[in-house]
Amino acid sequence: MEAASAIRNHLDAQQFSRSLLGWYQGNKRQLPWRGESDPYKILVSEIMLQQTRVAVVEDRYKKFIAQFPTVEALARAREQTVLAAWSGLGYYRRARNLHAAAREIVSRGGFPSSSEALQELPGIGRYTAAAVASIAFGEPVAVVDGNVKRVLQRITGKDLSEVQHWQTANALLAPEASGDFNQAMMELGAVVCVPGNPLCLGCPVIDFCATRGAEERQKRAVRNKAVLKYALCVKGGKVLLQQRPSTHSLMPGMWELPPFNHNQAAQPLMKLKHSITTTDYSVLVFAGNLRKGQWVLLQNAERFALTGLTRKILRNIRD
Repeated sequence: MEAASAIRNHLDAQQFSRSLLGWYQGNKRQLPWRGESDPYKILVSEIMLQQTRVAVVEDRYKKFIAQFPTVEALARAREQTVLAAWSGLGYYRRARNLHAAAREIVSRGGFPSSSEALQELPGIGRYTAAAVASIAFGEPVAVVDGNVKRVLQRITGKDLSEVQHWQTANALLAPEASGDFNQAMMELGAVVCVPGNPLCLGCPVIDFCATRGAEERQKRAVRNKAVLKYALCVKGGKVLLQQRPSTHSLMPGMWELPPFNHNQAAQPLMKLKHSITTTDYSVLVFAGNLRKGQWVLLQNAERFALTGLTRKILRNIRD
């Protein structure tokens, strides 16, 4: 509890929360899931926001909720249908876990209302469980994500451990408004206390902060480079797709164009760039004449659980 004691000595937690919540009420971004109390919709937004930019999630969240408006609707859906709706967001394990969690919730007869019980669901970790429990059910439990960690480290001026991050967040928490407080902390880290050059002059809790101004610029990790080659086989308004084996370590069960394996010189029909995690790909698409796979109407292709790259290639064809 050393970190929690330190934060109490460093600042008045109640004054901190009043300043933060006052700023949040007047400055929060208008997002589709803001003000939502349905735990299912909050869960969908939190899962989507993992590893994905808010700007991308806004549109995809609306479409996903329109297709699966309730946890029961998601639970009834086929996995391939869910993956198709998720296509382009990447990290497809999130979609599979969300689908499995929905089925578990329905089988239990309702949503667990505590962060501890929520962590028993597939793919739900401590952060997501705390976010849903605090926002939907008002449980007085803090959240710690990357944005919150950055805020806490700057406020305390300390290089906090994982345990200390959670202790400190809970020491600052406004228990009577835990959902708004948690969203305010994440919002502060996302739009004010940003990496590199934080907007300190616009910070509502600058008086409580031990460190101000730009951070020392960190070296960017060297990204891997690779080339991918695909065969585009089109006839009669149909395109040939192949499904990745269910045992594949990356995106199992997803649909994509067949690989282009010919060694002879050929001019690609299309060149594009694509990035996945730590690798930047140069993608070459060649005319193909293969037969192994499934012929799908181009206009219906997006109903399949396509990889994000395949979706990008097919959209370029239509454009």
